[in-house]
Amino acid sequence: MTQKPNEPSADATGSDAPASPESAPVGGPAGEPVRSPFDSPTEQFAAADINTAVDTAKFDTATADTAPQLIKEPQLTKEPPRTDEELGLDPDVPLYSELKNSIPGAAQQSATPAAEAAAATYSFASIPAAPPATTEPTGRLRRRGDDRRGTLDLGLLLLRLIIGGTFIYHGLQKLTGWFHGPGLDGTKAMMENGGWKQPEISAALLIVGELGGGILVVLGLATPLAAGACLAVILDAWMWKQGMISGFQYKAKENSLELESVLAGIAAVLILTGPGRLSLDRNRGWATRPFLGSIAALIAAIAAAIVTYIYLHGGNPLTGVGPF
Repeated sequence: MTQKPNEPSADATGSDAPASPESAPVGGPAGEPVRSPFDSPTEQFAAADINTAVDTAKFDTATADTAPQLIKEPQLTKEPPRTDEELGLDPDVPLYSELKNSIPGAAQQSATPAAEAAAATYSFASIPAAPPATTEPTGRLRRRGDDRRGTLDLGLLLLRLIIGGTFIYHGLQKLTGWFHGPGLDGTKAMMENGGWKQPEISAALLIVGELGGGILVVLGLATPLAAGACLAVILDAWMWKQGMISGFQYKAKENSLELESVLAGIAAVLILTGPGRLSLDRNRGWATRPFLGSIAALIAAIAAAIVTYIYLHGGNPLTGVGPF
């Protein structure tokens, strides 16, 4: 009998029974769905290797009994790391509890709840946890970088106006004769009668120091030098009046030194404090934070006054004062 092309072929017994499992397609029993290697991601899969390839030429001519023998056994990859040594960890890192017990006296100290929580958090590390930060209560909170100065700059401005205006007043008296002053000629005669060796130079230095220094102090410009000039001039005036009569002349009726002492003190204070921010020197360091430069200016002004008095006048101004 002739077999139709689309009819399934019968076995040797002529029955139409299904084929045995040995004749099922390679890869699983007949009717079982093909499984993907990603269905079970925890399995160990075969490595993509040439050894897992199948000789297709021999497989095509093989029977169902010999076909599975043509598939080579897959070679598995290396086992994944599981121990600390394979993972590259240091198994000898001490715990915090072990480190604490190794410190003498640390076990007896009572820990706060915050410290215990921090120790539990960092128990895996070899460095103990930092102690909790303690904040001290303060009456007034200050912001970082707080440079508020309140009325300090206004007070320094008033101080400059007073002392600078006083020196300008005396300088105009000696230069122009205003405010019932002696004028330039009268100033030279006064210096000559007072024992100054070179009255022209002495009068010029006196007028420049009082008038020029006073103007710069009011403006707050080059304040250490301006206030230093005023200080040097007033110190020479103090020594001149003090040397006229023996004994301390601070409250003498005819030769008082009270005004000169106050002006000298204010000039020295202005050198050390700076002119403040309400001045032309507001962007200078000596305006708000005077330090070494202002101290140097103070020492230089005192030294200039002493050298000028010795060179242009001479004599001991402190005769009869204490041990002098």
